[in-house]
Amino acid sequence: MAKYMILIYGDDQQWGAMSTDEREAHEAAHAAFRADAGSKIAGGEELELATTATSLRSDGAGRVTATDGPFLETKEALGGFYLLEADDLDEAMGLAYQLPEVHAGHSGVEIRPVVDHE
Repeated sequence: MAKYMILIYGDDQQWGAMSTDEREAHEAAHAAFRADAGSKIAGGEELELATTATSLRSDGAGRVTATDGPFLETKEALGGFYLLEADDLDEAMGLAYQLPEVHAGHSGVEIRPVVDHE
């Protein structure tokens, strides 16, 4: 069985502007995803807003600097993730299709295979 990282991206402002009903529907969709995926979920978490991120960068001369905020300036930020164990990409896609971020106009989901070093 292969592992796939499901990376959930979206607009922090759009997420923050959700009404209570929208937030509850969003959480219910994630609960349904978790119920359907069951033991195939090997981990996952919602992340704090991108504004709380700290990025480390090399200056090219061997020194590393820390800066506030995400590494890239972009409207869509990483908001959470799931680590899935699935038979193949098709199964991972089928499960990820249930996530509400796939169907919203301000967000999306990236699926990446995890490298097995064994």
